[in-house]
Amino acid sequence: MAILRAAITGIGAYVPEYILTNEELSTMVDTTDEWIMQRIGIKERRICKDASKATSDLGVNAVKDLLKKTNTTPAEIDMLICATITPDMPFPATANIIAQKVGINHAWSFDLNAACSGFVFALSTAVQFIESGRYNKVIVVAAEKMSAITNYSDRTTCPLFGDAGTAVLLEPTIEDVGVVDYINKVNGMGRHHLHMKAGGSLRPANHDTVNAMEHFVYQEGQVVFKAAVSSMADIAEEIMQKHNLKSEDIAWLVPHQANMRIIDATARRMGLGTDRVMINIQKYGNTTSATIPLCLWEYEKQLKKGDNIILVAFGAGFTWGSVYLKWAYNSN
Repeated sequence: MAILRAAITGIGAYVPEYILTNEELSTMVDTTDEWIMQRIGIKERRICKDASKATSDLGVNAVKDLLKKTNTTPAEIDMLICATITPDMPFPATANIIAQKVGINHAWSFDLNAACSGFVFALSTAVQFIESGRYNKVIVVAAEKMSAITNYSDRTTCPLFGDAGTAVLLEPTIEDVGVVDYINKVNGMGRHHLHMKAGGSLRPANHDTVNAMEHFVYQEGQVVFKAAVSSMADIAEEIMQKHNLKSEDIAWLVPHQANMRIIDATARRMGLGTDRVMINIQKYGNTTSATIPLCLWEYEKQLKKGDNIILVAFGAGFTWGSVYLKWAYNSN
Protein backbone atom coordinates (compact mmCIF):
# COMPACT_ATOMS: atom_id res chain seq x y z
CA MET A 1 0.00 0.00 0.00
CA ALA A 2 1.35 3.43 -1.01
CA ILE A 3 2.36 5.78 1.80
CA LEU A 4 0.92 9.29 1.67
CA ARG A 5 3.60 11.87 2.29
CA ALA A 6 3.86 15.65 2.25
CA ALA A 7 6.27 16.95 -0.36
CA ILE A 8 7.72 20.39 -0.94
CA THR A 9 6.60 21.21 -4.48
CA GLY A 10 7.84 24.79 -4.69
CA ILE A 11 9.71 27.49 -2.85
CA GLY A 12 9.68 31.28 -2.94
CA ALA A 13 11.66 33.95 -1.16
CA TYR A 14 12.24 37.65 -0.82
CA VAL A 15 15.16 39.61 0.61
CA PRO A 16 15.23 43.40 1.00
CA GLU A 17 17.40 45.38 -1.38
CA TYR A 18 19.48 47.18 1.25
CA ILE A 19 22.78 45.45 2.04
CA LEU A 20 24.38 46.17 5.42
CA THR A 21 28.07 45.31 5.09
CA ASN A 22 30.60 44.65 7.81
CA GLU A 23 32.37 47.82 6.76
CA GLU A 24 29.26 49.90 7.43
CA LEU A 25 28.67 48.11 10.73
CA SER A 26 32.19 49.01 11.82
CA THR A 27 31.20 52.70 11.59
CA MET A 28 28.24 52.06 13.92
CA VAL A 29 29.81 49.87 16.58
CA ASP A 30 33.27 48.74 17.71
CA THR A 31 33.83 45.83 15.33
CA THR A 32 35.70 44.93 12.15
CA ASP A 33 35.15 42.80 9.07
CA GLU A 34 37.98 40.51 10.17
CA TRP A 35 36.48 40.00 13.65
CA ILE A 36 33.03 39.16 12.29
CA MET A 37 34.30 36.85 9.55
CA GLN A 38 36.62 34.91 11.89
CA ARG A 39 34.03 34.39 14.62
CA ILE A 40 30.78 34.17 12.69
CA GLY A 41 31.36 34.00 8.94
CA ILE A 42 28.97 36.78 7.93
CA LYS A 43 30.04 39.33 5.33
CA GLU A 44 26.76 41.17 4.81
CA ARG A 45 23.07 40.98 5.58
CA ARG A 46 19.84 42.35 4.05
CA ILE A 47 17.89 44.96 6.01
CA CYS A 48 14.34 46.19 5.52
CA LYS A 49 14.88 49.95 5.83
CA ASP A 50 11.28 50.94 5.10
CA ALA A 51 9.73 51.71 8.49
CA SER A 52 6.26 51.19 7.04
CA LYS A 53 7.04 47.56 6.15
CA ALA A 54 6.88 44.64 8.57
CA THR A 55 7.42 40.89 8.68
CA SER A 56 4.11 40.29 6.89
CA ASP A 57 5.36 42.29 3.89
CA LEU A 58 8.46 40.10 3.64
CA GLY A 59 6.21 37.04 3.84
CA VAL A 60 3.76 38.43 1.28
CA ASN A 61 6.51 38.91 -1.30
CA ALA A 62 7.74 35.36 -0.71
CA VAL A 63 4.23 33.89 -1.02
CA LYS A 64 3.60 35.81 -4.24
CA ASP A 65 6.88 34.48 -5.63
CA LEU A 66 5.86 30.95 -4.62
CA LEU A 67 2.37 31.14 -6.12
CA LYS A 68 3.73 32.46 -9.40
CA LYS A 69 6.46 29.81 -9.65
CA THR A 70 4.06 26.95 -8.89
CA ASN A 71 1.17 28.34 -10.98
CA THR A 72 -1.05 28.20 -7.90
CA THR A 73 -3.97 30.51 -7.14
CA PRO A 74 -4.69 31.86 -3.64
CA ALA A 75 -8.07 30.11 -3.71
CA GLU A 76 -6.36 26.70 -3.87
CA ILE A 77 -4.55 27.13 -0.52
CA ASP A 78 -6.06 25.23 2.42
CA MET A 79 -3.76 26.45 5.21
CA LEU A 80 -0.94 28.89 5.88
CA ILE A 81 1.46 28.61 8.81
CA CYS A 82 3.86 31.44 9.57
CA ALA A 83 7.01 30.77 11.59
CA THR A 84 8.24 34.02 13.10
CA ILE A 85 9.50 35.68 16.28
CA THR A 86 9.05 39.17 14.84
CA PRO A 87 5.29 39.35 14.25
CA ASP A 88 3.80 42.57 12.95
CA MET A 89 2.09 42.92 16.33
CA PRO A 90 1.32 40.64 19.30
CA PHE A 91 -2.06 39.89 17.74
CA PRO A 92 -3.59 39.09 15.32
CA ALA A 93 -1.32 36.42 13.86
CA THR A 94 1.03 37.56 11.13
CA ALA A 95 -0.13 34.50 9.16
CA ASN A 96 -3.62 36.00 9.03
CA ILE A 97 -2.24 39.31 7.77
CA ILE A 98 -0.20 37.58 5.06
CA ALA A 99 -3.18 35.53 3.95
CA GLN A 100 -5.38 38.62 3.66
CA LYS A 101 -2.76 40.61 1.77
CA VAL A 102 -2.27 37.90 -0.88
CA GLY A 103 -5.96 37.03 -1.21
CA ILE A 104 -5.93 33.65 0.52
CA ASN A 105 -9.50 33.85 1.75
CA HIS A 106 -10.56 30.19 1.96
CA ALA A 107 -7.88 28.91 4.34
CA TRP A 108 -7.12 29.08 8.03
CA SER A 109 -3.78 30.24 9.31
CA PHE A 110 -1.74 30.67 12.46
CA ASP A 111 1.71 31.67 13.73
CA LEU A 112 4.30 29.36 15.24
CA ASN A 113 7.12 30.60 17.48
CA ALA A 114 10.19 28.38 17.72
CA ALA A 115 12.83 31.03 16.97
CA CYS A 116 15.58 29.74 14.67
CA SER A 117 13.96 26.28 14.62
CA GLY A 118 10.73 27.86 13.39
CA PHE A 119 10.80 26.49 9.85
CA VAL A 120 11.64 22.96 10.99
CA PHE A 121 8.85 23.02 13.59
CA ALA A 122 6.33 24.59 11.19
CA LEU A 123 7.20 22.16 8.41
CA SER A 124 6.78 19.22 10.83
CA THR A 125 3.39 20.63 11.85
CA ALA A 126 2.20 21.22 8.29
CA VAL A 127 3.14 17.66 7.33
CA GLN A 128 0.46 16.33 9.68
CA PHE A 129 -2.34 18.14 7.87
CA ILE A 130 -1.21 16.76 4.50
CA GLU A 131 -0.65 13.21 5.75
CA SER A 132 -4.08 13.18 7.40
CA GLY A 133 -5.65 13.61 3.98
CA ARG A 134 -7.59 16.69 5.07
CA TYR A 135 -5.60 19.23 3.05
CA ASN A 136 -3.99 19.29 -0.37
CA LYS A 137 -2.08 22.56 -0.42
CA VAL A 138 -0.41 24.05 2.66
CA ILE A 139 1.99 26.99 2.66
CA VAL A 140 4.69 27.32 5.30
CA VAL A 141 6.04 30.86 5.60
CA ALA A 142 9.21 31.65 7.54
CA ALA A 143 9.73 35.40 7.73
CA GLU A 144 11.62 37.72 10.03
CA LYS A 145 12.34 41.42 10.33
CA MET A 146 15.16 40.85 12.81
CA SER A 147 16.43 44.39 12.33
CA ALA A 148 13.39 45.51 14.34
CA ILE A 149 14.68 43.79 17.50
CA THR A 150 18.43 44.18 16.97
CA ASN A 151 20.41 46.62 19.10
CA TYR A 152 22.88 48.29 16.75
CA SER A 153 24.97 49.50 19.66
CA ASP A 154 25.61 45.93 20.87
CA ARG A 155 28.68 44.58 19.07
CA THR A 156 27.98 41.01 20.19
CA THR A 157 24.56 40.70 18.51
CA CYS A 158 24.18 43.34 15.81
CA PRO A 159 26.49 41.61 13.28
CA LEU A 160 24.39 38.45 13.42
CA PHE A 161 20.97 39.20 12.02
CA GLY A 162 19.31 39.98 8.71
CA ASP A 163 15.78 40.21 7.30
CA ALA A 164 14.09 37.83 4.84
CA GLY A 165 10.83 36.18 3.87
CA THR A 166 10.43 32.62 2.56
CA ALA A 167 7.56 30.31 1.66
CA VAL A 168 7.23 26.65 0.63
CA LEU A 169 4.25 24.78 -0.78
CA LEU A 170 3.44 21.33 0.59
CA GLU A 171 1.29 18.87 -1.36
CA PRO A 172 0.44 15.16 -0.95
CA THR A 173 2.28 12.48 -2.89
CA ILE A 174 2.41 8.70 -3.01
CA GLU A 175 5.79 8.69 -4.73
CA ASP A 176 8.94 7.87 -2.77
CA VAL A 177 9.67 11.55 -2.13
CA GLY A 178 8.66 14.15 0.44
CA VAL A 179 9.15 14.43 4.19
CA VAL A 180 10.14 11.01 5.52
CA ASP A 181 10.63 11.84 9.20
CA TYR A 182 11.47 14.54 11.73
CA ILE A 183 12.77 14.80 15.29
CA ASN A 184 12.13 17.95 17.31
CA LYS A 185 13.15 18.74 20.88
CA VAL A 186 13.01 21.57 23.42
CA ASN A 187 14.62 22.53 26.71
CA GLY A 188 12.86 25.43 28.39
CA MET A 189 15.88 26.21 30.58
CA GLY A 190 17.46 27.71 27.50
CA ARG A 191 15.16 30.68 27.88
CA HIS A 192 17.58 32.19 30.38
CA HIS A 193 20.36 32.47 27.81
CA LEU A 194 18.60 33.72 24.67
CA HIS A 195 15.46 35.84 24.75
CA MET A 196 13.96 39.30 24.58
CA LYS A 197 13.60 40.57 28.13
CA ALA A 198 10.56 42.83 27.79
CA GLY A 199 7.44 43.22 25.71
CA GLY A 200 5.53 40.18 26.96
CA SER A 201 3.15 39.69 29.87
CA LEU A 202 6.05 39.14 32.29
CA ARG A 203 7.54 42.57 31.61
CA PRO A 204 5.07 44.68 29.62
CA ALA A 205 6.50 47.62 27.74
CA ASN A 206 6.91 50.78 29.82
CA HIS A 207 9.31 53.69 30.07
CA ASP A 208 11.70 51.69 32.25
CA THR A 209 11.93 48.73 29.84
CA VAL A 210 12.44 51.03 26.88
CA ASN A 211 15.10 53.08 28.66
CA ALA A 212 16.87 49.87 29.72
CA MET A 213 16.87 48.73 26.05
CA GLU A 214 15.11 45.48 26.94
CA HIS A 215 13.19 45.18 23.68
CA PHE A 216 16.13 43.78 21.75
CA VAL A 217 17.67 40.33 21.38
CA TYR A 218 19.58 39.27 24.51
CA GLN A 219 22.07 36.46 24.09
CA GLU A 220 24.75 34.81 26.21
CA GLY A 221 26.94 33.89 23.28
CA GLN A 222 29.20 31.16 24.66
CA VAL A 223 26.38 29.22 26.33
CA VAL A 224 24.24 29.37 23.19
CA PHE A 225 27.17 28.44 20.93
CA LYS A 226 28.04 25.32 22.95
CA ALA A 227 24.41 24.19 23.11
CA ALA A 228 23.91 24.78 19.39
CA VAL A 229 27.03 22.83 18.38
CA SER A 230 26.13 19.76 20.42
CA SER A 231 22.38 19.82 19.78
CA MET A 232 22.52 20.29 16.00
CA ALA A 233 25.22 17.66 15.56
CA ASP A 234 23.45 15.19 17.87
CA ILE A 235 20.02 15.48 16.27
CA ALA A 236 21.39 15.32 12.72
CA GLU A 237 23.25 12.13 13.62
CA GLU A 238 20.18 10.76 15.40
CA ILE A 239 17.91 11.01 12.37
CA MET A 240 20.61 9.51 10.13
CA GLN A 241 21.03 6.52 12.45
CA LYS A 242 17.27 6.06 12.74
CA HIS A 243 17.03 5.63 8.97
CA ASN A 244 20.35 3.82 8.48
CA LEU A 245 21.73 6.68 6.41
CA LYS A 246 25.46 6.91 5.83
CA SER A 247 27.23 10.12 4.83
CA GLU A 248 27.42 8.95 1.21
CA ASP A 249 23.61 8.65 1.15
CA ILE A 250 23.13 12.35 1.90
CA ALA A 251 22.95 14.71 -1.06
CA TRP A 252 22.65 17.86 1.03
CA LEU A 253 22.81 19.06 4.61
CA VAL A 254 20.81 22.27 5.13
CA PRO A 255 21.86 23.69 8.50
CA HIS A 256 20.54 26.78 10.24
CA GLN A 257 22.81 29.67 9.27
CA ALA A 258 23.86 31.12 12.61
CA ASN A 259 27.61 30.63 12.73
CA MET A 260 30.09 28.98 10.33
CA ARG A 261 31.77 27.13 13.19
CA ILE A 262 28.46 25.51 14.13
CA ILE A 263 27.80 24.59 10.51
CA ASP A 264 31.28 23.08 10.13
CA ALA A 265 30.95 21.07 13.35
CA THR A 266 27.60 19.60 12.27
CA ALA A 267 28.93 18.69 8.82
CA ARG A 268 32.00 16.99 10.31
CA ARG A 269 29.84 14.94 12.66
CA MET A 270 27.83 13.75 9.64
CA GLY A 271 30.95 13.03 7.60
CA LEU A 272 30.10 15.59 4.92
CA GLY A 273 32.39 17.89 2.99
CA THR A 274 31.40 21.49 2.35
CA ASP A 275 30.47 20.55 -1.25
CA ARG A 276 27.31 18.96 0.17
CA VAL A 277 26.43 21.63 2.71
CA MET A 278 24.18 24.56 1.80
CA ILE A 279 25.83 27.77 2.98
CA ASN A 280 24.74 31.37 2.39
CA ILE A 281 25.38 32.87 5.83
CA GLN A 282 28.04 35.14 4.34
CA LYS A 283 25.41 36.93 2.21
CA TYR A 284 22.32 37.00 4.43
CA GLY A 285 23.44 36.49 8.02
CA ASN A 286 21.10 34.84 10.49
CA THR A 287 17.53 35.38 9.31
CA THR A 288 16.30 33.16 12.16
CA SER A 289 13.39 30.97 10.99
CA ALA A 290 14.07 31.86 7.34
CA THR A 291 17.64 30.58 7.00
CA ILE A 292 16.90 26.99 5.97
CA PRO A 293 14.25 27.75 3.32
CA LEU A 294 16.42 30.64 2.08
CA CYS A 295 19.16 28.08 1.42
CA LEU A 296 16.72 25.76 -0.36
CA TRP A 297 15.55 28.67 -2.50
CA GLU A 298 19.07 29.68 -3.45
CA TYR A 299 20.24 26.11 -4.17
CA GLU A 300 16.97 25.02 -5.82
CA LYS A 301 18.42 24.60 -9.31
CA GLN A 302 21.05 22.18 -7.96
CA LEU A 303 18.48 19.87 -6.37
CA LYS A 304 17.39 16.66 -8.06
CA LYS A 305 14.29 14.60 -7.53
CA GLY A 306 14.96 11.92 -4.93
CA ASP A 307 17.90 13.71 -3.27
CA ASN A 308 18.23 12.80 0.40
CA ILE A 309 18.28 16.06 2.37
CA ILE A 310 18.74 16.67 6.09
CA LEU A 311 17.51 19.94 7.59
CA VAL A 312 18.80 20.82 11.05
CA ALA A 313 18.23 23.86 13.27
CA PHE A 314 18.74 25.24 16.76
CA GLY A 315 17.06 28.23 18.33
CA ALA A 316 15.99 30.13 21.42
CA GLY A 317 13.93 28.25 23.93
CA PHE A 318 16.07 26.15 23.53
CA THR A 319 14.54 24.49 20.47
CA TRP A 320 16.23 22.15 18.01
CA GLY A 321 15.16 19.73 15.33
CA SER A 322 15.97 17.81 12.19
CA VAL A 323 13.96 16.77 9.14
CA TYR A 324 14.77 14.00 6.68
CA LEU A 325 13.18 14.55 3.30
CA LYS A 326 13.55 13.39 -0.30
CA TRP A 327 13.39 16.23 -2.77
CA ALA A 328 10.26 16.00 -4.90
CA TYR A 329 11.09 17.66 -8.21
CA ASN A 330 13.73 18.66 -10.72
CA SER A 331 14.05 22.41 -11.19
CA ASN A 332 13.94 23.80 -14.70
